[in-house]
Amino acid sequence: MIRLLIADDQALVRGALAALLGLEPDLEVVAEVGRGDEVLAAVAQHRPDVAILDVEMPGLDGIAAAAAVRDAAPECRVLMVTTFGRPGYLRRAMLAGAAGFVVKDTPARQLADAVRRVASGLRVVDPVLAAESLTAGDSPLTERETDVLRAAAGGATIAGIARELFLSEGTVRNYLSNAMGKTGANTRAEAARIAEENGWLI
Repeated sequence: MIRLLIADDQALVRGALAALLGLEPDLEVVAEVGRGDEVLAAVAQHRPDVAILDVEMPGLDGIAAAAAVRDAAPECRVLMVTTFGRPGYLRRAMLAGAAGFVVKDTPARQLADAVRRVASGLRVVDPVLAAESLTAGDSPLTERETDVLRAAAGGATIAGIARELFLSEGTVRNYLSNAMGKTGANTRAEAARIAEENGWLI
């Protein structure tokens, strides 16, 4: 039997995944949690073979939870199952040690197969997302533009970014303007979102 942990903040989705995967003769759902910061304790208590994690969860996002699982329980493989099929998320998840990444509208049979493949030591990635990730390419942003945009993504003001990065406010504005131009965005928030979706703020 392949033992599974399911982590998703939406109870309906979590229950549906557990019910669908529980129908498979070789899969057993041993734990369900609704928060990212509950994943590690559940892994330690229930010792699943595969942890199925959503990307966006309260407490700790799924990608950070995947990294925590990799460090604390490397024998537990991680499969990200998410609504957000974005190249940036895929790239970040793989860097965090996830063995697979599929979207939630994957048919039940394919999802069960993905679980089996991940459990056996293989990597599984949604093919459309993999293609998008390759075409997204390398970041056009300089290291400093990335730093400034990352700080802006956290909601920091121009003055706050300047203090955090030891730059003048004018320099911060210039970097933000450059980043907006390179991403084709109209606002710094939009530039940060585009960069994050493409995996450029890692």
